[in-house]
Amino acid sequence: MAEYDVVLVGAGPAAIFCAMELTWQHPGLRLLMLEKGRDLQERHCPSQEKQAPCFNCPSCAIVSGWGGAGAFSDGKLALSTEVGGLLGQHLEQRQFAAGIDYVHRIYIRFGAPQEVYGLEHQEEIIALQRQSALAGLRLVPAPIRHLGTGRTQQVLQQMQDYLLEQDVEIRTKSPAASLLTRDGVVNGVVTDQGEEIRSQFVVCAPGRQGSEWMTREAGRLGLEMYINPVDIGLRIELPAIVMEPLTRLTYEAKFIYSTPTFEDTVRTFCMNPYGEVVMENTDGIVTVNGHSHAEAKTEYTNFALLVSKGFTEPFKKPITYGKYIASLANMLGGGVIVQRLGDLMSGHRSTKDRISKGLVAPTLQEATPGDLSLVLPYRHCTAILEMLKALDQVAPGVCSRHTLLYGVEVKFYSSRLNVTDELETEIRNLFVAGDGAGITRGLAQASLSGVVAARAISKRLPARTGTGTALIPELAP
Repeated sequence: MAEYDVVLVGAGPAAIFCAMELTWQHPGLRLLMLEKGRDLQERHCPSQEKQAPCFNCPSCAIVSGWGGAGAFSDGKLALSTEVGGLLGQHLEQRQFAAGIDYVHRIYIRFGAPQEVYGLEHQEEIIALQRQSALAGLRLVPAPIRHLGTGRTQQVLQQMQDYLLEQDVEIRTKSPAASLLTRDGVVNGVVTDQGEEIRSQFVVCAPGRQGSEWMTREAGRLGLEMYINPVDIGLRIELPAIVMEPLTRLTYEAKFIYSTPTFEDTVRTFCMNPYGEVVMENTDGIVTVNGHSHAEAKTEYTNFALLVSKGFTEPFKKPITYGKYIASLANMLGGGVIVQRLGDLMSGHRSTKDRISKGLVAPTLQEATPGDLSLVLPYRHCTAILEMLKALDQVAPGVCSRHTLLYGVEVKFYSSRLNVTDELETEIRNLFVAGDGAGITRGLAQASLSGVVAARAISKRLPARTGTGTALIPELAP
């Protein structure tokens, strides 16, 4: 029976930063990372390589594996405490801001660029906020450090090389099946092969792909959970020149809107100037996403519009609901559906011929022309159309009949565990971090959550044997 000091479930940014922090605080610690996906060098999507529909791989290489779902995103690090999750509920504001700065410096140490978008042109940004407010939109200032697809993987590879140099054991293609507990204390995990691994501490950071597993385990162990709103929407693609007045100032313009009809909250997410739309596979369900490359550019910009919808008793399965909506698109289109905005508004199904006559050529060529009104609930569809009309007042041309809509985009991080400010669950020595635990929604906060868990664990370990090379003071008071 193998024994370790700390076992980390997952190998995304939360787990990576947790492992790095522990090696700095306690060199020689016996650390094991269990990741159900493949190693970074083995993460290749066969459908993208062969320009074919999704192959429904058992573990999607785009969203699962070393580096997590962010490995093949365009790697945006928000230099802000206002976006990216709920970690601010557990940290005092000064500590939170210092922590965000800390993880940025670590990313730079491993190859992230120095440049940050959104720190200059403050007068223009203020004017844009005023214009947005007149349209009923709230523009959230959030400076962005953009890694870019390609460079993100290089940074993650250097992080992995570092951890391997510190003798951290990394097992890919090794899912954790369940957690071992006794008398209210965690004491290890069981792998899908039935191997029992003992450990004094366990940090669960399974990412969005592992959120359903995290929910099941929490239910089995009797842990209290909160039901977060589920985010369902579409990815929008349009000429980059239409969004250039916004992306030039902020790179990623983060808008929040309360719709007039239903007063639902809609937000922009993951804006990718000069980028492309891509597919993701979550447990056999194909969804849509987007990214920008560090070097290669297209003529288009894409971003998501997500409608946040909360549920009340007795419904407690928002992840299942999101998957059901996405499965409708899969059933009707064999995967992702694409539709011209003009066709949607006039009640027509898009066809290849209609799309070919438009100004936007789909960057996701595998998407099937269709009718998204048969997929999205009326409430969601209404909210997205109202948001597009509001955005058109800030960036004229957004609500063009040529704009392309891809569906469905769903973010699977809907169940949040009840945790302490150190991210410890009701089971002693069991910590959670990242998107899969419903605490964060992006790279920066996910990375910081791993640091928070690591520092809590560090306090409980025997007297520190390392040099204490952390760059900022302890996060906890």
